[in-house]
Amino acid sequence: MATTIHDRRADPPRARPLTPGPPGLVPVLTQLAIGAGAAAVLALWWRDTTSVVGVAGWLTGAGRITGLLAGYATAVLLLLMARVPVLDRNVGSDRLARWHAMGGRYVVYLVLAHTLLIIWGYALTSHTGVVDQTTTLVLHYPDLLKGTVGFLLLLATGVLSARAARRRVSYETWHLLHLATYLAIFLAFGHQLSDGADFVGNRTAQLAWYGLYGGVAALLLWFRFLLPVRRALRHRLWVSEVRPEAPGVVSVYLTGDRLDELRVEPGQFFRWRFLAPGLWWAANPYSLSAAAHPSFLRITVKAAGGHSAALARLAPGTRVLAEGPYGAFTARRRRAPKVLLLGGGVGITPLRALFETIPGEVTLIYRARRPEDLALRTELDQLAARRGAIVHYAVDEPVEYSSPLTARELRRLVPDLAERDVYLCGPPGMAEAAQRALRGAGVPRRRIHHESFAF
Repeated sequence: MATTIHDRRADPPRARPLTPGPPGLVPVLTQLAIGAGAAAVLALWWRDTTSVVGVAGWLTGAGRITGLLAGYATAVLLLLMARVPVLDRNVGSDRLARWHAMGGRYVVYLVLAHTLLIIWGYALTSHTGVVDQTTTLVLHYPDLLKGTVGFLLLLATGVLSARAARRRVSYETWHLLHLATYLAIFLAFGHQLSDGADFVGNRTAQLAWYGLYGGVAALLLWFRFLLPVRRALRHRLWVSEVRPEAPGVVSVYLTGDRLDELRVEPGQFFRWRFLAPGLWWAANPYSLSAAAHPSFLRITVKAAGGHSAALARLAPGTRVLAEGPYGAFTARRRRAPKVLLLGGGVGITPLRALFETIPGEVTLIYRARRPEDLALRTELDQLAARRGAIVHYAVDEPVEYSSPLTARELRRLVPDLAERDVYLCGPPGMAEAAQRALRGAGVPRRRIHHESFAF
């Protein structure tokens, strides 16, 4: 089953040039739709509330509003991560992930506010203590015990997703723990309909809520579970070769059936699940480091953790499940006739695929710590010669070859920088410094295309 790849670097495939799509229409429409849904939720509370009297009434009313918004926002969070192609290709996986992370914080705040306000308001209404009222609600209201368990799971997931805690756990552990939110939402859903004053006796509102959650659940089931299984059975991917590229960096070549049907664009990524001991349970995102070929795909990975380091030891013939393609970091974002590709470290991988295929006049700046860390350099030089493009290499060591990441230095290397689209990919610190430098060099924010691939 195992084969060896020989001459694929010498004659890479050329992708068909892509026509840029409408600028930013889908993200704007998505945000408007989310806002309209939130307004509809508030309208539901307004229609069912004839008056608000006294402190207890205000507290209870605020608790109802925050509960409704938390329930609605939870469905939106699930939708953002359902990997719906129209959103993923036009909004971008990294932007959707940022919206999801920001929305997740708001959901935790809303759920906390809902819990505290309802307990306090009900306690004032019944003239009981907060502890007694909490016990009564949890033990005697329908589905509220399950809702409490869901609340605690959601709170724990929110704490683990906080930036300080997130840095201390691996991607695989964080991803596994994040799945607890599905259970939390399942447990809390019944409480919303059984105890929510805006749903009890309101069949229309109940059906609308079932429709919202049912529709999102169907999208999740199809795009995150059934479709990947269907594609795995159809394409039957397996590892054909693992090739060292630089210290701690390897390229993994994969082959399979009907790869041309994947319709992957340069710059996109898959979530890869390697069916090998210690790797099969995690699906990690790695972008393609070359334009997709009808007979093979390639990713280039740097050892940055247990999962990525283990890829260097993959045996040819290892079966692979791939979810995707995902991401909007493609030539469709291009607006200007000239392009700058700016990469750092292993962030060169999606840029390498774009450098091969993106139309127009292209310049590449590739930054690394040492000369030996410049992975895929031979290929980049070959591609530059083939298409008449310019490549600038910059390293931190030795010092005499270092180049500061500043607006002045970028303008020196690319005098017409302000007229170009810029595709940026690299480690977080480098990406943040690059964005500041690009803005200082006069590049409009709308023409800086960045996808972090860190979820």
